[in-house]
Amino acid sequence: MHSPAPKIIPPEILLLAYRGGVFPMADSRDDGEVFWVEPRERAILPLDGFRCSRSLAKVIRQDRVTVRVDGDFDAVIEACAQPRNDHPETWISHTVDASYRNLHRHGHAHSVECWRDDTLVGGLYGVAFDRVFCGESMFAKADNASKVALAWLVALMRRAGFVLLDCQFMTEHLASLGAVEIPRERYHELLSEAAARPPNDSLPQAHAALLREAEVYASSPGKLIAHSFSQTS
Repeated sequence: MHSPAPKIIPPEILLLAYRGGVFPMADSRDDGEVFWVEPRERAILPLDGFRCSRSLAKVIRQDRVTVRVDGDFDAVIEACAQPRNDHPETWISHTVDASYRNLHRHGHAHSVECWRDDTLVGGLYGVAFDRVFCGESMFAKADNASKVALAWLVALMRRAGFVLLDCQFMTEHLASLGAVEIPRERYHELLSEAAARPPNDSLPQAHAALLREAEVYASSPGKLIAHSFSQTS
């Protein structure tokens, strides 16, 4: 006997919530209900404040992984939903999972992925609207993979004309990469500023443009990404 299909939060409801600073979570993978969260202190990563260490820049520059955007969104959210040593229960319920896969099909959820040959070794996914990207979750099965994905995300957001990278909750990992906490009221101000005009490109478009630029200049995508951080550090 098959399990019933999970409920899906309509894309228009999800986007309305995100534009209001609210996002859904669940208590476990099998939880059929979601609750809506709006942190009093919001973690964001200023796009000009990403800390790209020399060792991380070297990893990026050497193209030790191939970075794709929306190559396999479903595989990324599936990997992010797996239990971890420090989080045996995931907040990505089947309802949350299905809702973001549907949002991806509508063009508002994207993944940044690290591939080694044909194996997905790390990545992240999140929600894009106006000039905002709200990071939802990330994972890594190889050293530095999630850091590389985040570095690429920051660089692509800059290129595409995005202005706000929401990380939701602060962690030591995010703080080490430059994330800061701001009050809820300030976050709403930044949302309003980001909605003033659309981005220049979508993240997939920015990624495609970067690959074309690397070909034109006989360079590598990783070298262009690493160089972009050396120009702003």
